[in-house]
Amino acid sequence: MSEAGGYSSDENDWVAAMRGQDFARAWAIADRDLSELRASGPPKHEGPRHLQKIWRGEDLADRVVLVRCYHGLGDTIQFARFLPALARIAREVIVWCQPPLCGLIARIPGIARVLPLHDGAPDVSFDVDIEIMELAHALRADRHDVSMRAAYLAPAGPPLALPARDAVSVGLVWRVGNWDKRRELPASLVRTLVIPGVAAFSLQPELPAAEVTDIGARDASSPDIEVLANTLRALDLVITVDTMVAHLAGALGCEAWIMLHADCDWRWPAWGCRTYWYPQARLFHQQSPGDWSGVVAEVVQALRGRVAAISSGQTIRAESLRTAAGERAAPAPAIGAASDSPDESRPAASVHPNPSP
Repeated sequence: MSEAGGYSSDENDWVAAMRGQDFARAWAIADRDLSELRASGPPKHEGPRHLQKIWRGEDLADRVVLVRCYHGLGDTIQFARFLPALARIAREVIVWCQPPLCGLIARIPGIARVLPLHDGAPDVSFDVDIEIMELAHALRADRHDVSMRAAYLAPAGPPLALPARDAVSVGLVWRVGNWDKRRELPASLVRTLVIPGVAAFSLQPELPAAEVTDIGARDASSPDIEVLANTLRALDLVITVDTMVAHLAGALGCEAWIMLHADCDWRWPAWGCRTYWYPQARLFHQQSPGDWSGVVAEVVQALRGRVAAISSGQTIRAESLRTAAGERAAPAPAIGAASDSPDESRPAASVHPNPSP
């Protein structure tokens, strides 16, 4: 237990190295695996795409590099942070990615071309290829490279205009795809997140309207990721399980609360409420496998604190405005009129309220 955060110091534990931000050890482990792969592994383009190991240690400097995006949308979003670093050393960077992400990826600085991923061979010539999740290893990323100092995705257009509500606007995601259903939150518990002072918006696509209404939310979902990104930017907060929306919110610099099952994926810490991948995120962990009730109770408590803080701020602002208005309305003594105090014979000063933001 000598590593930062109490993670295992086993020299072969890649997950512990990544969770403990010991990237030098993580890449040393990956180097050993890569040597074995080159010696006796299958050809790089055989087998299911999500299992293929594309990069075999080739030099990327001054080469035309094709970046293949063979995993999930969230994986592509998370590891897109390394594309500018690749662009600084490569002669040209071409990204072959999932069609819904093409617009967002194309706006990342340094990307020459973005092509929509399909089942065939890429329709472009290149010198070397790499899967996007292999970039951190190939670039020997350190803490500075991995840490997120600013949003790195930029959707087209302004944030969407949400219906005006005198409440905290919260986007909700509780369902997941077929991979690892342990991540999914029961709809019956989602309802408990919609407390007084919260305006809930469902970001869950293709749900029956009755289910959205039943949890007390309004539908703000969209199959268009650009539209979804601008919806996230308009919300005060996103509460989500471990799915693509968590990564999209993080990459946009939006505040996200992410609910994780007990045996969460390697990219999240096994405990604690913060992650170096997304500094604006707050994590809520199951304390025992399958028990979401404790997670939801913790989130509800945090939500109540958020609502109370905003309500308190609004009360202070209203009182400040009322006081300022009263001072402006009070008649000023006539110049030179008798007064018990010499100062009170001066003209009343204008009062300009400066309410807190």
